[in-house]
Amino acid sequence: MGGTRAEKEVYFTKLKALLEQYPSIFIVNIDNVSSQQLHMIRVSLRGKGVVLMGKNTMVRRAVRGFLGEFPQFEKVLPFIKGNIGFVFTSGDLKDIREIIVSNKVAAPARAGAVAPNDVFVPAGNTGMEPGKTSFFQALGIPTKIARGTIEIVNDVQVVSAGNKVGTSEATLLNMLNISPFTYGMTVVQVYDNGAVFPSAILDIEESTLLSQFTSGISTIAAISLAIGIPTVPSVVHSLVNSYKNLLAVSLATDYEFEGSKKLKEYLANPEAFAAAAAPAASESAPAAAGEAAPAAKEEEKEESEDDDMGFGLFD
Repeated sequence: MGGTRAEKEVYFTKLKALLEQYPSIFIVNIDNVSSQQLHMIRVSLRGKGVVLMGKNTMVRRAVRGFLGEFPQFEKVLPFIKGNIGFVFTSGDLKDIREIIVSNKVAAPARAGAVAPNDVFVPAGNTGMEPGKTSFFQALGIPTKIARGTIEIVNDVQVVSAGNKVGTSEATLLNMLNISPFTYGMTVVQVYDNGAVFPSAILDIEESTLLSQFTSGISTIAAISLAIGIPTVPSVVHSLVNSYKNLLAVSLATDYEFEGSKKLKEYLANPEAFAAAAAPAASESAPAAAGEAAPAAKEEEKEESEDDDMGFGLFD
């Protein structure tokens, strides 16, 4: 009993230290993950994260004991159930998740196991003797005998995702040396600086977030302008629209201010402004022509040199 208590104290101390050190936690499911595979994941995360396992009852008790000091971890408690573990990290969440989920191993079908994906038996020669035809008949797989061996006529699905693997299916798949399943850690939930969210959130690109944020601002500004209630996004538009109204009033009346004075001059004497703009355009035109002329002469010179290569026709 003393040893068990000491082990719990060591575990609680380690868990508290990790909670204090790392801002992010991956809550991972480790169903069908072998100890060797878990060791390889630990090695691949070395220097980037720390893997910590423990009994759920002990983990929940430890986290509840820390809530007075770390109340934000109460959000983690609902996910401490089933065969789970923790990966503590301060690195990039996308990179760490890729390391966690990329370590998978192929596994044979076992009777009673829940299939994580659909399983198909491919068409072709099995190399099995005709005496084993009963396995295929029990599963409704069409076969024929070709050159003294059993040949499957077409692809057949033998197990559906989410269903338990039957004894006949497991026996047949093992006889065909088919390992249809891959097992590894899966991310149940992600904790990051007080927020808890599914790992699918990590797939959202930054450009998508910015686009959604910009769209939201535009919507707020449009609603504010429509109902006449100013908000931060609509203030700029309100000021511009008000300035336009002032210009319109000034042009329609004798009232004048600095911003409308020049505009009134344009409207009162448009020919003068057109004449003033013409010299500026004419000055820029010769400059452009002057730049083009040397280039044209250079091209003409190159063409003449290419035509005769420096020799006359009768030289």
